[in-house]
Amino acid sequence: MNSKQKRQAVILDLVKSNRVSNHEILRELLEGRGIHITQATLSRDIRELRLVKVQGSQGVAHYRFPEAWENKATLVDLLPTLFISAEGTDNIVVIHTLMSGAAALATAIDWEDWPEVIGTVAGEDTIIVVVRDREHMPVICDRLEKIAVRAQV
Repeated sequence: MNSKQKRQAVILDLVKSNRVSNHEILRELLEGRGIHITQATLSRDIRELRLVKVQGSQGVAHYRFPEAWENKATLVDLLPTLFISAEGTDNIVVIHTLMSGAAALATAIDWEDWPEVIGTVAGEDTIIVVVRDREHMPVICDRLEKIAVRAQV
């Protein structure tokens, strides 16, 4: 096991055994285990491990790995619960979600691997989806709305 694999195994262990609500807390926990890491490397590890931030029962979001919530990891499962609206302009789609729902929903969109989507950026309750060209913007908005409505029926 190389150093990256060891570091990522420690990250998974820490996320599994602690309610880690942000990068700084995770970085401090890693340093407590003797692992010094830059913010960029930590962000990359979180992305590669496919960790997502989910809302906890007390309203505080924390990192989880998909196996811990496998039954809710698909877009069809998450969209009706978290989706509020989608609208766009040019090659950007803006999705509004329930508070702390953006990260999980953006990850689910990324996992769909839609050819029209270049990538997503998530805040707390807003996702920016960059699509390949302006013709794809209404396609993505319609697709999201249809999935949200179909799944609610």
